Amino acid sequence: MQRVKLDRIDRQILSDLQGDGRMTNVDLAQRAGISAPPCLRRVRALEQAGYIKGYHAQLDPATLGFTVTVFAHVGLNSQAEADLTAFEGLVKDWPEVRECHMLAGETDFLLKIVAKDWDAYQKFVTERLTAAPKVANVKSAMTIRSAKLLPGVPIAVDGDKPAQPPLVVPAQ
Repeated sequence: MQRVKLDRIDRQILSDLQGDGRMTNVDLAQRAGISAPPCLRRVRALEQAGYIKGYHAQLDPATLGFTVTVFAHVGLNSQAEADLTAFEGLVKDWPEVRECHMLAGETDFLLKIVAKDWDAYQKFVTERLTAAPKVANVKSAMTIRSAKLLPGVPIAVDGDKPAQPPLVVPAQ
């Protein structure tokens, strides 16, 4: 993968696409201060270099019937690399698990799990998660509400201050 040296225009493009992945190339070029053809070439170069991993729609879980979001702290009874990798592989097959992060400290993994309701979450925990090989304990923290949901990373376009992405209001 070829690395691209990021200049101000590249950082602006990344910041804008991170805020609105459906932004047209014309709008993106205008915000970056360049014409559309070189903007499209830059976007493709950023994709090929691995800075842009993909595009997705932000869906409203509640509208789709997923009313429960839980962060589960999972401890394994072995931290051997083979066991950690095996757990990660297992988690990839569970559609309810939307994020999986290996942590340093007391907890081995932090999982973000969505479920239709509390009963569905409990069933998932008892039938799959705690039944998984090497799982020693699970501590659940159910979300009450989310005050901030920003994808990606803060990108400084000029100087040290990250650019403000276009305002995207999450569905209520």
